[in-house]
Amino acid sequence: MDWDTVTLDHDDGVTTITIDRPDRLNALNVETLDALDEALDEAEAQDTRVLVVTGAGEDAFVAGADIAYMKDMGVEAAQAYAERGHAVINRVDTFPAPVIAAVNGYAFGGGCELALAADLRVASERAVLGQTEIDLGIVPGWGGTQRLARLVGDETARRMVFFGDRVDAEDADRLGLVGDVVAHDQLDSFVRDMADELAAKPAFALRTAKEALDQVHRTNLEAGLRYEKRVWSGLFGTADQEEGMTAFVEDREPEFE
Repeated sequence: MDWDTVTLDHDDGVTTITIDRPDRLNALNVETLDALDEALDEAEAQDTRVLVVTGAGEDAFVAGADIAYMKDMGVEAAQAYAERGHAVINRVDTFPAPVIAAVNGYAFGGGCELALAADLRVASERAVLGQTEIDLGIVPGWGGTQRLARLVGDETARRMVFFGDRVDAEDADRLGLVGDVVAHDQLDSFVRDMADELAAKPAFALRTAKEALDQVHRTNLEAGLRYEKRVWSGLFGTADQEEGMTAFVEDREPEFE
């Protein structure tokens, strides 16, 4: 499919979706949200074993939502915009394969929320992240108040949201907001190597692992443990389980489907 504000590349099980509005620092207007939603449809239709999300250009991952578009909204229009943003970002969160956010620059507001919805975050040394909405007279509206605290803890999340602080890559790593910081010119190759390594893992087991880990944020410990037992035993008898354990016993590398 052809979009003006999003590009999609699929190669050997790795699908890369790039928000492509570098002249607007890849801000998420309605057109871009719609294109991202359709790109996620396309990624699911492909044999996507790992999804990478990033931004075009040298300056921004996604600088945020489209403030010029939001400025004159009333409550009803704002509610519709919040629902659209939530719907698309939730699709990233629940995508049926691991999602890596390659944070190559500014990730503020809705851009930070998009990164938070990924399973893993790798930052360029130039990256700057933040939930900066407070200085616009609003609060995070696409999941930031919920996902941020789950990732970095309540105190840190409150400070980031209350003060609207912008966090550089080094501090983001220290806070647990990202998992790796790499040189800017090495970001693409680093993320590709990570994606290729994940793509070689058994896809159904990875999907199951993602769903089980997500239960930490969606239920209590007892229910989560019950879920883990059920999905763990359910993997026995699959081709990947049989291959993985046979390869281990035979002291060779597994060849997963």
